[in-house]
Amino acid sequence: MSRAAPAATALAVRPSLETDVPAIAAIYAHHVRFGLASFEETPPDVAEIARRRADVLAFGWPHFVAAEADDPRAVLGYAYCGPYRPRPGYRFTVEDSVYVRPDAVGRGIGTALLPAVIDAATAAGARQMVAVIGDSANAPSIRLHARFGFRMVGTLDSVGFKLGRWVDGVLMQRALGEGSSTLPPAGR
Repeated sequence: MSRAAPAATALAVRPSLETDVPAIAAIYAHHVRFGLASFEETPPDVAEIARRRADVLAFGWPHFVAAEADDPRAVLGYAYCGPYRPRPGYRFTVEDSVYVRPDAVGRGIGTALLPAVIDAATAAGARQMVAVIGDSANAPSIRLHARFGFRMVGTLDSVGFKLGRWVDGVLMQRALGEGSSTLPPAGR
């Protein structure tokens, strides 16, 4: 007997709200416990996820959720970007993150979220976006990023150890807006 594909879900992508934080924390906790996308091993609590979200927003970067269109409280996934590195020379480069609720995988959640983050980061003045993907076998994340113009720039072999095995880090990158073809605005 063949399994039917998950039903298409009408999605609403919107800026995350403070009230979304418990759902975001639950999604992330699953990926921390059972996946290799994050190299954290202990899920942060709701207060820590709220602090991290506040930090992203304080930098002026986007933080979105995808929710059921008919129930905007039913968070299916979230995505954001933040500083790639803390030193000032990296101020025009951001790193994205996309996480999907385990029972919503394959419904186009990442495909809805990632372009929203790309567009918002571009509008906020970012010139480069980097994806640091845990596990070189994470084909869905690699395909998602490639679909939106990211190119493979490297693999860091066995840089993490999680769930009893060595894990690679995959680096993908895409230019935003004018990328490096022009200088950034003076004073930034």
